[in-house]
Amino acid sequence: MNKLTAILILMAIVSACKPKTDSNSALTYPETKKVDTVDVYFGVSVPDPYRWLENDTSAETAAWVKAQNDVTFSYLNAIPFREKIKNRLTEIWNFEKYTTPFFKGGRYFFFKNDGLQNQYVMYVMDSLNAEPKVLLDPNKLSTDGTKSLSGTAISKDGKYMIYSVSTGGSDWSELFVLNIETGETLTDHIEWVKFSDLAWYKNGFFYSSYDKPTAGAELSNINEYHKVFYHQLGTSQADDKLFYENKNFPQRLYNMSVSENEEYFFLYEMEASEGNMVSFKKAGFTGNFTLIADNMDFSHGIIDVIDNKFIMQTNENAPKYRLVEVNPSACTAENWKDILPEKENVLESVEITTDKFFATYMQDAHSKLEVYNLKGEYLQDVVLPTLGTVSEFSASKENSDIFYSFTSYTYPSVVFKYNVEENVSTVYREPKINFDFSQYETKQVFYTSKDGTKIPMFIVHKKGLELNGNNPTLLYGYGGFNVSLTPSFSTSRLIWLENGGVFAVANLRGGGEYGKEWHEAGQQLNKQNVFDDFIAAAEFLIAEKYTSSSKLAIQGGSNGGLLIGAVTNQRPELFRVALPQVGVMDMLRFHKFTIGWAWTGDYGSSDDEVQFKNLFAISPLHNIKENVEYPAVLVTTADHDDRVVPAHSFKYIATLQEKYKGANPVMIRIDTMAGHGAGKPTDKIIEEHADTYSFIFKNMGITPYNQ
Repeated sequence: MNKLTAILILMAIVSACKPKTDSNSALTYPETKKVDTVDVYFGVSVPDPYRWLENDTSAETAAWVKAQNDVTFSYLNAIPFREKIKNRLTEIWNFEKYTTPFFKGGRYFFFKNDGLQNQYVMYVMDSLNAEPKVLLDPNKLSTDGTKSLSGTAISKDGKYMIYSVSTGGSDWSELFVLNIETGETLTDHIEWVKFSDLAWYKNGFFYSSYDKPTAGAELSNINEYHKVFYHQLGTSQADDKLFYENKNFPQRLYNMSVSENEEYFFLYEMEASEGNMVSFKKAGFTGNFTLIADNMDFSHGIIDVIDNKFIMQTNENAPKYRLVEVNPSACTAENWKDILPEKENVLESVEITTDKFFATYMQDAHSKLEVYNLKGEYLQDVVLPTLGTVSEFSASKENSDIFYSFTSYTYPSVVFKYNVEENVSTVYREPKINFDFSQYETKQVFYTSKDGTKIPMFIVHKKGLELNGNNPTLLYGYGGFNVSLTPSFSTSRLIWLENGGVFAVANLRGGGEYGKEWHEAGQQLNKQNVFDDFIAAAEFLIAEKYTSSSKLAIQGGSNGGLLIGAVTNQRPELFRVALPQVGVMDMLRFHKFTIGWAWTGDYGSSDDEVQFKNLFAISPLHNIKENVEYPAVLVTTADHDDRVVPAHSFKYIATLQEKYKGANPVMIRIDTMAGHGAGKPTDKIIEEHADTYSFIFKNMGITPYNQ
């Protein structure tokens, strides 16, 4: 680099980070350089002055990130009660956490966190009565907890385990193989794996990956040409067999599964839609696949093979899903035979034992667990503790042990062991938390959205809450991608509840709470319905005197970050605090980065004129207004987020800081060595929650723990 180039770069960095002082603002933000970039969409000129922030590896962007974080953390660290919140979070976080055990290859496996460990540790037992032994401790993979397990797969004979490791929360992972008996990690090492299932077959396994990305663009370049490979143990990645690719569809994902009896291969193909195609072939490396389901508008998943028939869950011709039997010799849709026909409630999942189906249904966004015989005849309901969510259901054909986890908003995740003959669940693992849950209640209400649609919402608060319109309230939403928000436990939320906060979750259209039609009602040109549903939830909470606009905070992540950005633009006066987390904020360019192309099924694309007009009208980045009083805004993102690249949040906050002239803080918190959320170490999670709750309380004028 010559001297003149170095000076020019230094000048650019200084310009990009020069403080901006506004006489009406209590804060001074970095002044973000603007460039003369304009895109033309169907005759409409759209400026993009902060396009340079899309370059996530440039020195300019790094300097801008540091300058923004300096402002944000100076503000957050000065909040007098932040340390008290952090200490209380640390205290209540410090309890043993267990996953349900599962049986494979003659052994039981489970994950446990002693309390404040950054990552869960994997244990193995020879029997349920045996002393657990540490099989793999991800905390030893890095000194700061930023390496995490992103997947495991145990071989059928129980000798080996594949484990995938993610660094800094990235979607990229590396694969390793562990000898379960000796604890030795083998020499096998596979890089640049992404969006991959892991399927053992014979003396090796299938995985999916992309070509090695361009250096410096690993976290932002578009992901194309997914491939399936087969790796034989003891060989190098360079020798892996390319098993499947299709160069005609660069933006398609491919994954393999192998039937438990290793007699069949199943190939799944997915692109920018909610569904997938599925094909099968007899196991082996020759011969062609035969299509079972070819319509990507629907979701299909092979659960098992019984008596040479495929057991498949699908929502084709069943918007709320059904379980069908597929004959491989006549496998097209008209020949599928219903085992569990579509019902009023959504069929979420099915697990199979030697002689039973365990079907988890969703009724008004909470779980029902039902038992059937293999003919599809109803036997009984599993009685659940309260209104909540069944997860991590674990059953095996190798033995009779059945486990499941159950959780709700004020019910920490408990592992139950189920006796199917007596229809009785007994506690197997139960957390001990320093919190009195008996003082709190959860209720479900139904409110009316703008177009008359009834929307369910969960509301959690202390018993005896006075409806005086003055309770601090946190409203959470998502509303997209067929994702259902069912009751779940959050340790961090206890901070909010024990300080008199009301927590509300709105089950917006766009999710999967009532099946495919509910999803489509919040999709593409219907996306405004999602925002209307959320706004109506806020108005309901105010009208029913749970809270007021001055005490209402809103929060959502990823697609939920888009939600928060959009409703903040549309109804800024309705909220006191807005928390868009790792959000999709640039609705015109999201499909140009990493896996963003896969979201066009839910959002549409700016490459289409009709969809462009819709996206331009709702895009958080493009609808920030001047001369508007915005709520206090804390944007959160991370430098290793390669799902929703941080440029979304960077450009959004730069625009908001440019246009907003009021006194409320509008700032961004940019985490380092962290991604979209998965695998984040405990200490980073606690720090982020301490900052988030401190920001909310300060901007509501509330001092927590001030009783």
